[in-house]
Amino acid sequence: MVRHQALTLASDLCSVREVERLLQQIIEQYDISPDKYGDMLISLTEAVTNAICHGNRHDKRKCVRLTYSYHQGEIHFQVMDEGQGFDYESLPDPTTVDHLMEVGGRGVFLMKQLSDRFSFKNNGSTVEMCFKTE
Repeated sequence: MVRHQALTLASDLCSVREVERLLQQIIEQYDISPDKYGDMLISLTEAVTNAICHGNRHDKRKCVRLTYSYHQGEIHFQVMDEGQGFDYESLPDPTTVDHLMEVGGRGVFLMKQLSDRFSFKNNGSTVEMCFKTE
């Protein structure tokens, strides 16, 4: 399995649009079903947005790195920021009555629901997601 350094993004929300271009190339390169595109796009844009806003705190001197690998019908993504990480074990559940009306706080929930495997590494400054492509 070869990990590809796909994107290095500035900590600017305008950078998020590059994710869509990359994902379209990956879908075509590995002949991945278009049905998977939406789940991957939502998950990756959420991960990159969180890395820019919460990890790097919009610090333009810091970058977000997105890597991927494809192996035996699965595509693995890794999104890394330069922040200190966070306590991902204590995130509130956005589906509880207390949090249903809140504007934000659903990104990690969505990533977990849409990917086939999901985990945090490096104290929360790296998110890994895996999608079955077949």
